[in-house]
Amino acid sequence: MDSIQAKTHIIKDLFAFILIVFVAYILQDFLIPIVFAIILSVLIYPIVRYFEKRFCFNRIASITIAIIIFTTIVFFIFALIGIQFEEIMNKSDMYYAKIGSKLTSLIEQTEHSTGLETDDFVGSKNIEVKEIVKQNSAKILNFITASGSILGDFMLSPLYMFLFLLYRNFLISFIYRATAKISTKQKTRFVLKELYKVQQNYMLGLVMVMIIVGLLNSIGLLLLGIDYPFFFGFLAALLLLVPYIGIIIGSIIPALIALATKDSYWYAFGVIAIFSFIQFLEGNFITPKITGSKVSLNSLVSILVIVLFSMLWGIPGMILALPITASLKVIFDNSEKFKSIGFLLGEAEEKYFNSKAKNRLKIWKKIRNKK
Repeated sequence: MDSIQAKTHIIKDLFAFILIVFVAYILQDFLIPIVFAIILSVLIYPIVRYFEKRFCFNRIASITIAIIIFTTIVFFIFALIGIQFEEIMNKSDMYYAKIGSKLTSLIEQTEHSTGLETDDFVGSKNIEVKEIVKQNSAKILNFITASGSILGDFMLSPLYMFLFLLYRNFLISFIYRATAKISTKQKTRFVLKELYKVQQNYMLGLVMVMIIVGLLNSIGLLLLGIDYPFFFGFLAALLLLVPYIGIIIGSIIPALIALATKDSYWYAFGVIAIFSFIQFLEGNFITPKITGSKVSLNSLVSILVIVLFSMLWGIPGMILALPITASLKVIFDNSEKFKSIGFLLGEAEEKYFNSKAKNRLKIWKKIRNKK
């Protein structure tokens, strides 16, 4: 009887999960701006509280000022990116021609050294190489444009942010009432505080990581003498919004610029090497140190949720994957039913890697002591 009930609960949970995913996919145009608004509301909430306490402004005025400050910063960043991109695109024909000639020369060298015919793998030397460069560059630029303007596309997000911050006490009271049958008020309050801390740590930590990575990228490009070093350095840092993939895409454009403007191929390899090294530092030292253990997810889970959310919501899903999963981890950690899933999402501590070795060491010591 117990086994039948357990199977019934599993089927219900599985059906509920499938239903949630289905609804999230169908209502993505409605849900994505709201999720962005919730996360960004958490980010600007300290500014709202500052104006309320420091200047004794009423809630509406404080929220309005905070949102104006935030939207002004976002608009300035995107406007700067657009202006710089326009300047670069004005030189695109020159860049394409230089890259095409270098790749053609490289293909000819490959042909002479390997005996392969150029037509076998690229077609006409003078035309197809240039077209290949243009097509791939266009794809990269489209990705950057799409990922960089995600927030700007959702015109309702500022309105949602305003309403969430305005009705924050009312919404919290609703959550208390909704969870009254399954949790105490103290437990719910604790979970809400943990969710707030997770989002604050993630968002503020992400901003700090972007600044540090942007500076490191810019210094590396400056040392190599690449054009527009600070623009490309901070653009790649901004693309950290798309974990793992963003900085890779951000490194390709300056590598192509290096290929077009420098005499040696090694400058392009140098750009990719520097960005890869900085990506290694960011993933293993900078981000774990700044964001802290409260938002730590193990690497396997991070990659899997990014892939799954990208399938569900596209590029916005890739951006939202980690903060949503970190929030789910907090909820699972405080749920007896799903605590094991929360454990699975978290960082794998060293003791779990070394447990077998320690057990073997203990057995060996016991055998040695007996002898």
